[in-house]
Amino acid sequence: MAGTDVLTIDGIGIERVVMPLKAPFETSFGVESERAFWLVTVEGGGLTGYAESVAGDEPYYNEETNETVRHMIRDHLGPRLIGQPITHPDQVLPLFSQVRGNRMAKAALEMAVWDLYGRVHNAPIRELLGGTRDRVPVGVSIGIQPTPADLVAQATRFYAEGYRRLKIKIRPGLDLEPLRAVREALPDAPMMADANSAYALEAASVFQEMDALDLLMVEQPLAEDDLVDHAALQSLIKTPVCLDESIRTHEDAEKAFRIGACRIINIKLGRVGGFSEARQIHDAARRAGHPVWCGGMLESGIGRAANLHITTLPGFTLPGDTSGSDRYWDEDLVDPPFVLGSDGTMAVPGGPGLGVVPDPRRLKRFGSAREHFGK
Repeated sequence: MAGTDVLTIDGIGIERVVMPLKAPFETSFGVESERAFWLVTVEGGGLTGYAESVAGDEPYYNEETNETVRHMIRDHLGPRLIGQPITHPDQVLPLFSQVRGNRMAKAALEMAVWDLYGRVHNAPIRELLGGTRDRVPVGVSIGIQPTPADLVAQATRFYAEGYRRLKIKIRPGLDLEPLRAVREALPDAPMMADANSAYALEAASVFQEMDALDLLMVEQPLAEDDLVDHAALQSLIKTPVCLDESIRTHEDAEKAFRIGACRIINIKLGRVGGFSEARQIHDAARRAGHPVWCGGMLESGIGRAANLHITTLPGFTLPGDTSGSDRYWDEDLVDPPFVLGSDGTMAVPGGPGLGVVPDPRRLKRFGSAREHFGK
């Protein structure tokens, strides 16, 4: 920053990136065969910071879409960021406080500023956040499969590769039978179920039957904006409830713990608005004595790097969803790709900021429709 502690954002760029998945990925929301997202850049001090928006083209995970992210960055958030003096990335979200919601759009800009800040200070984000590790344990997420036998085959392969936790996507009618099949095949595997809000409290008996499967947790079984019914469900089952979509702020986390709505929280950077809020949720969980972990959104290597950096904080004691690049992509957006270690861990990039940048040739192949705001 040329001898000053103040960084000014001069420009913002967004570029649409569409990457084909190696195989379709099915959840209770539907089936994805490609991942479309905005690659977001911020410029200042002669350097560029990168981030990935995790919204999709459809408003299924939450209310945001790629089009709303574009609109918010162009018309509301970008103008509030460009030209503002920033001494630390924690100042970014307060600049957006007048704009309600739209946390994925906010996160994309906030995380790009963190990357830029790290590059300016020649420090990795994990160090700036207070992370304590340079490798983190990781798990894998397995989408809904055509048959229990197909699911067992995938789970067996991933467990043999060394992933430390298997997450099985479920939906009504495809829950107990596939979970039982995996548990029978892999009796000692750390395993969890993820419902993505597909059930109502009236289905509590399904989750009571899951108690016999020794699951690490059941993730977001009920409505995406609910805490009260989750508290009722947690009182009826032994398996820990993990909240995902319901937790958007550290205040949400504190309320959830206060009423017993969950025992674990999945922290997704895009869902909560970026690194600063994620760290506050992490801190709230540590104060309450509950673990957290980092979920995935089919990110390219840019978003994957961000997930690894936040996972270095000490409260992330459960393996996250940041699997190797080859889990989803024939070619990642970054080179070299992320690789699962033989011990089930993954290295956190040690370079400045995120420690990765898009490969120009791959960005040219996957990217299109670039827009720029500011100077």
